[in-house]
Amino acid sequence: MAHHKEETGGENKTLHHTRRKFFKISSALTAVALIPSEIIKAAEDKVDEKIAEKFEQQTLTLEINGVQKTLSVEPRVTLLDMLREQLKLTGSKKGCDHGQCGACTVHVNGQRVLSCLSLALMQNGKKITTIEGLATGDELHPMQAAFIKHDGFQCGYCTPGQIMSAVACVREGHADNEEEIRAYMSGNICRCGAYPNIVEAILEAKEKGGNQI
Repeated sequence: MAHHKEETGGENKTLHHTRRKFFKISSALTAVALIPSEIIKAAEDKVDEKIAEKFEQQTLTLEINGVQKTLSVEPRVTLLDMLREQLKLTGSKKGCDHGQCGACTVHVNGQRVLSCLSLALMQNGKKITTIEGLATGDELHPMQAAFIKHDGFQCGYCTPGQIMSAVACVREGHADNEEEIRAYMSGNICRCGAYPNIVEAILEAKEKGGNQI
């Protein structure tokens, strides 16, 4: 009988300990729930800063518009952000930032590339041409001149990407007729709807300069 009482006493102690633990946890959770959102956000920002510190900057060397550059960038930085923020080459536009509008188009080793989807570090040792490097001094590139002549733009936001794609389109040999041009320029969106004029500009530039414009 005494043995039974001893067991019962042990169970009571265990139950008491469990309840006390439960109330401690409940109190802690309640306290967290009552913390002001500003404090929580500050803590989150602190964590974000620590994570950002883990991304060590790396060095890359590349040629931008004919000029050799050595830069330090984080692995997550896109080619577009590097061009716009570090080099202040803001001609390449950030439109959708998802590779769907073509406003950020640049040339990498002569090929058109969506710079918002390309990591800067992947371009190490390559040649980059932006809209700023297309002209020769004060002389406009034939494609730029054709866009002006044919009013191939309205608001102008998409124009740098349109021109860079248009030059590549001709060099690739995909500008023999209107249908082909429309197909190979379909990745560049003009919300103003200047497509007919853009096609005319590309046809004229191709006629004057051939595939080597």
